[in-house]
Amino acid sequence: MLPDELRPSDGRFGSGPSKVRPEAVARLAEVADRFLGTSHRRDTVRDVVGAIRERLHALYDLPDGYEVLLGNGGTTTFWDAASFGLIDRRSEHLAFGEFSAKFAAVARAAPHLDDPLVIESEPGTHPEPVADATIDTYALTHNETSTGVMTEIRRPGGADGIVVVDATSAAGALRLDPSEVDVYYFAPQKAMGSDGGLWLALCSPAGIERIERIAASGRWCPPSIDLEVALENSRLDQTYNTPALATVFLVADTLGWMLDHGGLEWAASRCDSSAETLYGWAEAHPYATPFVAKPSERSHVTATIDFDGVDAATVATVLRANGILDTEPYRKLGRNQLRVAMFPAIEPADIETLTGAIDFVVERLV
Repeated sequence: MLPDELRPSDGRFGSGPSKVRPEAVARLAEVADRFLGTSHRRDTVRDVVGAIRERLHALYDLPDGYEVLLGNGGTTTFWDAASFGLIDRRSEHLAFGEFSAKFAAVARAAPHLDDPLVIESEPGTHPEPVADATIDTYALTHNETSTGVMTEIRRPGGADGIVVVDATSAAGALRLDPSEVDVYYFAPQKAMGSDGGLWLALCSPAGIERIERIAASGRWCPPSIDLEVALENSRLDQTYNTPALATVFLVADTLGWMLDHGGLEWAASRCDSSAETLYGWAEAHPYATPFVAKPSERSHVTATIDFDGVDAATVATVLRANGILDTEPYRKLGRNQLRVAMFPAIEPADIETLTGAIDFVVERLV
């Protein structure tokens, strides 16, 4: 058993679903009898959806003309929606992990689209986008959750297409210049400290124009993933289908918490502090090494740490038995490592305590 001083104040370190702040859950419980189980087309829920849209505008200081869209599903659903409603003919995808490769696979399988250009690199690295006259949609990933690789989001030089960015584990945690993107989409069960079942997207005027133009072209799309339908409903502060109301409430609460404490810079700085602690610890120990070799590409929200001379799976099992949860690596990566989330809701002090707990376990295994 771990001694008390090596037990974090909260043992949830999963990369998604992630830690949900207890204070947010308590506030949800306070309003449950007049919020949960009520109509999503009435003001009780629509006011909260409106708060999400307003708070995302504020968090990212969105330029004039940008809009916040939302719909049911999640990032996987949004990839399907994008294949119908964002990609005109041909997309370019940077594939450097499980999730970035999945969107490329959706575009490749779509019979109404041309084969995408897929630029790949080995897990633990990331490729760079390349401007191409045949490309109308550049699909980037801000943070590859499966490998712990973080990228800097910039429009490809000389590119004419729209820039569409998967921000599922980055939104609310990594800095962004919104003028560099046209659609910045994410699900809320990671850095937003909520449950799943929803997608959200920050859309530029060019992104909105693309959605409306494709819809007007007559291309068929199932209504449940039709981005023009999502746009119309979002402008009414609602979703096309009934959303998970707990998810909606928790997103709004997290956004309010971030804004009350200083906004995106404050949230990203918490992640910076946690990353400095965890990677510094790994570099100082002979049995632990950051999986991502280049420090500038090491994620500040999902750290992957390789182990040598000790079985990481055993370490994770012992940690779990002591209430420290979800430090196992991404299953398909197949490495002897731990993966640790460092989202804003996770206290930086708990990351430091976690390193001490790992040391305690390893010392008894080697």
